[in-house]
Amino acid sequence: MSPALLNGLLVLVPAAVLAVTVLVYAWTRARGRPLVLAGLPGLVCGVLAILVSHRIGDVLNPVSSEGPGAVGEAALALHRDTPVIDLHADPLLFGRDLLERSDAGHVDVPRLLEGGVALQVFSLVTRAPLGYNEEATNPDRPDLVTWIALTHFWPPRTWFDLHQRVLHHAGRLERMAEGSGGRLGLVRDRDDLEALLAARRAGRPVVGGLLAIEGAHVLSGDFRSQLDVLFEHGLRMASFTHFFDNAFAGSVQGLEKGGLTARGRELLAELERRGIVVDLAHASHATIEDVLAAARRPVVFSHTGVAGTCDQLHNLTDRHLRAIAENGGGVGIGLWDTAVCGTRARDTVRAMRHVIDLVGDAHVGLGSDFDGAVRAHFDASALPSLTQAMLDAGLAPDTVRRILGGNVLRVLRAVLP
Repeated sequence: MSPALLNGLLVLVPAAVLAVTVLVYAWTRARGRPLVLAGLPGLVCGVLAILVSHRIGDVLNPVSSEGPGAVGEAALALHRDTPVIDLHADPLLFGRDLLERSDAGHVDVPRLLEGGVALQVFSLVTRAPLGYNEEATNPDRPDLVTWIALTHFWPPRTWFDLHQRVLHHAGRLERMAEGSGGRLGLVRDRDDLEALLAARRAGRPVVGGLLAIEGAHVLSGDFRSQLDVLFEHGLRMASFTHFFDNAFAGSVQGLEKGGLTARGRELLAELERRGIVVDLAHASHATIEDVLAAARRPVVFSHTGVAGTCDQLHNLTDRHLRAIAENGGGVGIGLWDTAVCGTRARDTVRAMRHVIDLVGDAHVGLGSDFDGAVRAHFDASALPSLTQAMLDAGLAPDTVRRILGGNVLRVLRAVLP
């Protein structure tokens, strides 16, 4: 579903219910009926809002009707022998129990294990202003995530406090890991990362989870103290912006699209000092350039396409790809239609090959954006088909290994505490 359609529904449906409520109220007054009848449309609206909210993740996260395609033995063996790392997925927002296999969305632990994923970055969406879009988003509009918080019965402290939303979902992820019977292990430092890789080499069915946030707007006031709290709860990757400009930096989808502010430069230093990976996803061009000029550690662009094969405003330009390569960072190429201008794995591979041709194969990774309100090529269980598509495109096995996880491993080992 497009942002325009989602926003339209969330405006038109309440407006229609309000109109019906007014008409029913007028009818009850005119006919002398019990005034309680006038509240029925509002009650129905509330029930429908809860029902729709609990299914919205299914609607927003379909897969391509074309299917993942067949996978040969050679591709499957290569895939299983490689620590696969996905830099970005958003399933925490929609409230599913990720320990249970679901037909909804793209990601859960059973499907990650089936797809051979060693480490999944779980990112948190904390605010989505009504009317958000790819060109210019006003941060002062009503927040759609508040609707999800209310209808999913999140704790009251999360209803209007973005910092508390992060803590709530960090707690959920931790409880799922504790209750997973060893199938989900959280990665918070290099020792956790190496232990995860050793467990997988020993044949244990385990996937790692690394916590991230989309947008530094969750920080306010004394952001250092807030960052300390989030770090203690597992935060290990953070982007400066999401859909809109904030006090730290400009977003490619913001109104002004400026660069790093003075507070943003302070935040960059604090992230690097703690060992939190800096993510440039959704950053404006000016922010990308400011961060890369000041960063002392490798950064990532967790989920994107490239303008060289899909000329979209939010996709990375060749100039920025070169700058990220010079920084030693990595770029996660997406598995959704609007990022790569196509609905098949080969469209993602075409974007990956563009990066390779431009800066070599040491800076390309996977950034699916699974469960990110996108139409994905397939769900996490079908990731071996991406390996097949890379081999079909003529990429060498060593290059495929770097793309699937080796390049991101290098960045994580250089940044994590």
